[in-house]
Amino acid sequence: MKIEELTAKILDNNPNMDRYQLAIAVAKRTDELLNGANSKLNVSKKIKTADLALMEIAEGLIIIKGFADIKK
Repeated sequence: MKIEELTAKILDNNPNMDRYQLAIAVAKRTDELLNGANSKLNVSKKIKTADLALMEIAEGLIIIKGFADIKK
């Protein structure tokens, strides 16, 4: 699945999240993976770490916490 499709899937499934919050979540998971965390997917090692993080979030394997629904 393309990166754009994964991003759209995540944002559709999480209406309270915007693309900036998603970028922060992907960056945090990427750091975890680069620091030795095991992937929750069985995929080729040739996949970029940021793409892997996005795939894990899209599959619901990583739960994103801490983003509140801000009402103005």
